Amino acid sequence: MFFYLLLLFTVVPFVELTLLLWLAGKVGWGNTLLLIVFTGVLGASLARWQGLRTTLRIRQEMAQGKVPGEALVDGALILVAGAVLLTPGILTDALGFALLIPVIRHVFKRTALNWIQRNARVQQVHYRSGFGPQPDFTTGSAGDRIVDAKVIETHVVDPENQSP
Repeated sequence: MFFYLLLLFTVVPFVELTLLLWLAGKVGWGNTLLLIVFTGVLGASLARWQGLRTTLRIRQEMAQGKVPGEALVDGALILVAGAVLLTPGILTDALGFALLIPVIRHVFKRTALNWIQRNARVQQVHYRSGFGPQPDFTTGSAGDRIVDAKVIETHVVDPENQSP
């Protein structure tokens, strides 16, 4: 994993810088800067629009009692798209815009869902309230049942008068 992170944080910026310098040599520095700003603004607005649509889809699925698994993966991919679109560069912009196209994002989503199914472990925890039959651990050593009680009212008894 460290190797992939090292590549991500060293090779990708080097390639991006090389491409930006090449592009600036071909179309000029001003046009290159305008392109960087334009793709950043366009990408942020597209990511915001698709993020809001995905949030609405998540809410609708939850209101219907469904688990919004695929919608959550869509939301994560849109978040990644927004992050790489804000990063100046040609390759990161291409990846970001690709993730904002639903057909292409679907391919990434399938890959992500397959990876999650292979690597994620799901555990269910059941919580029981105090109502209904209790599990076996409520019996004492002599077979007596442990009973939960709630104090409703208390009185202080005077030992001399024996009255509350």
